[in-house]
Amino acid sequence: MSTPTQNDPNRLARSRSISRRHLLRRAAAAGVVAPSALVSVTRPGVGLITAAAQAQSASKVSIALSTDINTLDPHQTATVGTDLSVISHLYTSLVLRGPDLKLQPALATLWQATSATTWTFKLRDDVVFPDGEKLDASAVKWNVDRVLNPASKARIRSWFDLVKEARAVDATTVEFITSAPYPALVDQLSMFFLLAPKWASQHQPASEAMGTGPYDIVEWVKDDHVSLKAKTTYWGTKPPFQSATFHAVPEVSSRVSGLLAGDYDVVTGINPTDIKRITDSKHATAGAVASARTAMVKFNTLKAPFANQQLRQALNYAVDKQGLIEAFFPGLDVQPSQGQVLTPAYFGYNSALKPYPFDVAKAKDLMKSAGAPDSIDVEFDLPTGTYLLAEEITQAIAGGLAEVGVNAKVSAMPFSTYMNKYLPQRNLAPMAYITQAWPTLDADGLLTLFESGNQYAYWDDAQFSKLLEQARSTLDAKQRLALYQQATAVMREAAPVIFLFPQPATYAVVNTISWKARPDDWVRVWEMKPAG
Repeated sequence: MSTPTQNDPNRLARSRSISRRHLLRRAAAAGVVAPSALVSVTRPGVGLITAAAQAQSASKVSIALSTDINTLDPHQTATVGTDLSVISHLYTSLVLRGPDLKLQPALATLWQATSATTWTFKLRDDVVFPDGEKLDASAVKWNVDRVLNPASKARIRSWFDLVKEARAVDATTVEFITSAPYPALVDQLSMFFLLAPKWASQHQPASEAMGTGPYDIVEWVKDDHVSLKAKTTYWGTKPPFQSATFHAVPEVSSRVSGLLAGDYDVVTGINPTDIKRITDSKHATAGAVASARTAMVKFNTLKAPFANQQLRQALNYAVDKQGLIEAFFPGLDVQPSQGQVLTPAYFGYNSALKPYPFDVAKAKDLMKSAGAPDSIDVEFDLPTGTYLLAEEITQAIAGGLAEVGVNAKVSAMPFSTYMNKYLPQRNLAPMAYITQAWPTLDADGLLTLFESGNQYAYWDDAQFSKLLEQARSTLDAKQRLALYQQATAVMREAAPVIFLFPQPATYAVVNTISWKARPDDWVRVWEMKPAG
């Protein structure tokens, strides 16, 4: 396995300096280095919260997300920051991952591996759907069967590749039978939300909802908002707010101006350059936390030109990751990815790997060895309004790649269009900007997105896939760690993506509400509370 080499230091420094200046000029031209424009508003109550406003804010919360949800069906999405975050208010899972990132009971009160291929869960007996149907072991089994049924075309089907069946032992006991040891199953089930069997067979779960979560849906206005109201009777802890609205606000500047104008209480995905300005307003507090989400440029390795490994490696050398960080995340603790998509938060992270250094000369040498022409024209897909500063970062990357003869034509599109192209259509461009994470914080989740045959992969590497299969076939933590570290080393060498950096989780919240962003993307109203 080859290791990145350092070329002549002076040549590398000159190349870095030229590219860094070029990158910063592009960023400034895009209006990113300076704080985003904030709308000047004069509105009663902003900066001076009245008693009436405080009483009102205690009864409702307004949240601005970067994009609308795609579906209300919990089995047809794996998108945590929007879809599953909203869905988690409507439906119940067997277990939850709390703000401390530890698993805690939900429907299940106890769980254990009763054999190498059997997980047993004990359930609460007091959880009932609004129509009177019980959420018991039979209902859990029905949900698993629905996902396993090929006719359902469940988007989360890959989570259950090792699950042979679910058995309802009795009303409060359910067993998951697996084809091999599945050590990460319980973590994965924290994302698996449970529908009402009878109701789902007579309704459209993609656009309707009736669950056992703390909130009921009031309305979903596509591309605008989802409104929720707290259940009058709920088996769990009473929600802190009587109503909640998730707004789809693609423009960062609109989210920030809306926060300062009093339209929103919580916003996610703000520009780092806005953090100080928001906090200085005395109306809200802004910040950033290290996230488990990694930004990358995904290659479609299944067709030309990026079926060529040397060409993919070349582009990893051609992108100035540190320059991107300095241009777009000033003052934040962000480091280039260590030649892997995992961050240190994940079990399976490989601390021995190193980033691809920025080296234009090395990139050109590899492109020559790969037999690449002097000029390569490629499409570069970009989802808008979803990932932090994605448009600006993608344009900067495209500008840098031009220096090695890669003419990347950026094709911007709404996130829903991008996801349809990515998954159902299986027609991703040769390059695509994406950030990915897996809330189980286990390598088995995130790395599985690159496994041969996975609909998310666009890469087919038998050695990598075999290592993942071996890692998930044992409950021995040391063996699993060693195998995942081998897999990440294989992935670094194969370079199915341009490894960029962990995307920081930026946020802002009004001073009348206490909340802090999570590293794993979940946005949950019951984790917020009135300040003081």
